[in-house]
Amino acid sequence: MFVRTQRLTLRPGWPEDATALMQAIGHENVVRNLSRAPWPYPMEAAETFLSSFEDPVDPKFLVFEHRDGATRLIGGTGLSVWKDEPNEFGYWYTPDAWGRGIATEAGRAVLQAARARGIRRVTAGHFIDNPASGRVLRKLGFRPTGQLVSIYSRGRGCEAPTTRYEIDLCEGDCSGGGDEDHRMAA
Repeated sequence: MFVRTQRLTLRPGWPEDATALMQAIGHENVVRNLSRAPWPYPMEAAETFLSSFEDPVDPKFLVFEHRDGATRLIGGTGLSVWKDEPNEFGYWYTPDAWGRGIATEAGRAVLQAARARGIRRVTAGHFIDNPASGRVLRKLGFRPTGQLVSIYSRGRGCEAPTTRYEIDLCEGDCSGGGDEDHRMAA
């Protein structure tokens, strides 16, 4: 599945993206806010992650920005299984993409794709020392559950407290439709 927004293209990862992925995610201040990514982030981790894009209609994407006539890998976002949660929303962006509304723009596209797939409930979380992620989740309509859990972060090499969120994608109306600003193609 591909999703296009005003500034971004979201698409599955391909093996040839490994070098660009390693460069985009290869910042300690990015990896420390993720649970599964190791630090330092080696080529082997990029190749393993890219091999996880198995189902072409899963709402799981690399994020490419269109800027000055070029396209550049700036992050990753989507849904995956986490513990007992089948639809855990997550994302990361390279530092020069921070503070420009990209996480919110791409997040809306992912949630729209998930809703189109019939997914209703989506969960998410962020380390409590990363409040910017909480702001993004709230902008997307996620609500705090009141749960605080400790999650191991490979990048930090330790457990860290995480606050949990959820969203009902069908709240109010689950008859389809929705924001038509994003075009999807399978």
